[in-house]
Amino acid sequence: MSGDGLLPGALVEATIEKGVYRGRGLARLDGRVVFVPRAHPGDRVRARVTEVHAGWAEGALVEVLTPSPDRRPSPCPYVPRCGGCAYQDFDNAAELRLKESVLRESLGRAGAPWEGPVVVHASPEAGWRMRASLHFAHGEGGPRLGLRQEGSRRVVDVETCLQLSDTMNRAARALHGALAGRPLAERVHGLDLLESPDGATLVGTLETGLTRHEAPQLAPLAAAVPGLAGLGVHTRTRSLEWLHGSPFVEASVLGITLRAHASSFFQANRFLLEPLARTVVELVPDGGSRVLDLYSGVGLFALPLAQAAEREVVAVEQSPFACEDARVSARRAGLRNLSVKTADVAEALAGLAPREGERVVLDPPRTGAPRAVVEAVAARRPEAIVYVSCDPPTLGRDLALFAARGYRPDAMHLFDMFPKTFHVETVVRLRSS
Repeated sequence: MSGDGLLPGALVEATIEKGVYRGRGLARLDGRVVFVPRAHPGDRVRARVTEVHAGWAEGALVEVLTPSPDRRPSPCPYVPRCGGCAYQDFDNAAELRLKESVLRESLGRAGAPWEGPVVVHASPEAGWRMRASLHFAHGEGGPRLGLRQEGSRRVVDVETCLQLSDTMNRAARALHGALAGRPLAERVHGLDLLESPDGATLVGTLETGLTRHEAPQLAPLAAAVPGLAGLGVHTRTRSLEWLHGSPFVEASVLGITLRAHASSFFQANRFLLEPLARTVVELVPDGGSRVLDLYSGVGLFALPLAQAAEREVVAVEQSPFACEDARVSARRAGLRNLSVKTADVAEALAGLAPREGERVVLDPPRTGAPRAVVEAVAARRPEAIVYVSCDPPTLGRDLALFAARGYRPDAMHLFDMFPKTFHVETVVRLRSS
């Protein structure tokens, strides 16, 4: 690697040694690690130094001088302006190898190395999203609707996003067109779409700065959007005003019909939804007195677990919308061995006496499980813990905490739930060592 010195603004040339988390390539210069977004392993690149720190620096990609053999022409015309994807210009098989490497390195750096096999579950790269969040920007020439430009808050107006289905793309553009010139348009900031896995139902919610009394003025938008079964508005106080149709979609998973409200958390990938649920169910050991499903959402794991055995299943989730979805789905499925608690996970654990032979499923948000939750789960001495994570660094942190309390992995799966992005979903089973 060569350059004019590691000073902000300097141009340097680098050969990328490997990929690291958040879609960055890693190179070395003058004893420092240099991170270059959108540079892939094997690339030789020219980059501009943007930040210099003790031992490391940040750079911005200026030019690919010699491409990696795994580079490909991006099928998306918005690369590299749009920040929605990191690997549209990278081969699919190489992307999966990179993600497994990133996962292993993240765990090792956190003090929780994994030397065993990682079972990798691939996804089609296009049309996989069931849930999408798009941003509006308003200015001269009318509103723009799309995703953020990488490294900024500027919105790239996206005509067609490859992550979305044709139906979702058409709905987004129709709503964009219907909103142009409409009173109150400049107080609409975002659009969230949720589509059923089979594409039969699509609902949307608008993020706005409107009051509850102003929100109904946007109701006519629903008629302008083809295929939209429901439309709601989040006001500036975060209340949800439903304006048209139903707020629900349904998904068939392992023979159970799950209901999901537009405001409930639900996994994003339509192709890996059922394989993810099946893997979690299979990793939870048979038998035992009870299964706790913590951060349970709409019951993606809790309902199939209750169906698979006679043991008691307790689902804990803080969102009232998601809890009601799970209860409705359980009643429809006739599952009497499932109870759903609307509660903070740490508080719920404090109120549930441990049982011998208990199993725990843990699916926290991207920030990982709070330390108090890790400690409370380990203190119960469950037979097994199945941890579902969407962030390798926080997973590594939490696995190190569990290891200090005697729980170590014996199985690991990587799900490419977010293909062409840098995100990784991991399922790990832990047992007492």
